[in-house]
Amino acid sequence: MTFISLMRPASVGALLAATVLAVAPDAHAQAANNGGWFVPKAAHPDAPAAARPAPRRSVPMAEAPVEDEQAAPNAQQAPPVLPLPPIPNPPTVAKGAAPPAAVIGVINVQAVMQMSSAAQEIQQVLGARRDKLAQAVQREEGAWRGEQQKLQSEARSLTADQIQLRERHLQERRAKDQRDFGNQARIVQEAAQVAFHQIERELEQGNGIIAAVAGAHNMNLVLHAEQVVLHVGEQDITEEVANQLNKTLPHVFIPDEGVDPEQLAKSGKMPTTADEQRAPQGPEQAAPASTPAQPESVLRQHH
Repeated sequence: MTFISLMRPASVGALLAATVLAVAPDAHAQAANNGGWFVPKAAHPDAPAAARPAPRRSVPMAEAPVEDEQAAPNAQQAPPVLPLPPIPNPPTVAKGAAPPAAVIGVINVQAVMQMSSAAQEIQQVLGARRDKLAQAVQREEGAWRGEQQKLQSEARSLTADQIQLRERHLQERRAKDQRDFGNQARIVQEAAQVAFHQIERELEQGNGIIAAVAGAHNMNLVLHAEQVVLHVGEQDITEEVANQLNKTLPHVFIPDEGVDPEQLAKSGKMPTTADEQRAPQGPEQAAPASTPAQPESVLRQHH
């Protein structure tokens, strides 16, 4: 059975994103807002204005280059006039057989994920790792700011060279923290990608759960619930898909804490996403000659 989903507003990956934990806030944005720190939003306390330390001497930082004042007028210029070579008229296409009548089903993938026991397990395990990392970041930030304040209080009794040396040590410590915590956040986020991708594959592969449930009801067109204005209850296969998912995949593989998913992929212990992308279709997976080849799932086409 050909399983096609048209006019999809978002991919499964985008819908899963609504249920995935916020395991790794953007390091660059955090650096800009927290003086170079990588700090998860939940872990960074808002310091009151009165508690801010007095200005201190620090290593001068390079300023951003000033844009050329003449760049703005250039941006408002009219687009250039370019050649328009002629193109051939398309040939007439012979009429073919009409497709079968559409038997439509509806699914809410986000609701499926909320009912999935495997997805709940991922949130629980990786949520604990995220919270642990946030606490470590918060502790290190407090220790770093304590050293900064200590240097400010002792600045009058130190020489300029001693101050510069200690400032450099503080900056090196902050840079190391950014690298270490950023790498740990990446590991947690990639572990989530590994775990959720197993659910995604189970749902959307050619002989996956969505296709199987749709086939059981002779459906040849399944749409996402958020793009459907009106449908009858019998067309909604969300709960049935969720039940089948929990029977087929009650648990997923989650890399152990501290294990780098990228290093795990390089170890050769299991297939990787690179293998999935370049794997040729084997004879046992080829479509029968009597039936047309199935197109790639639209659920993945927009990734």
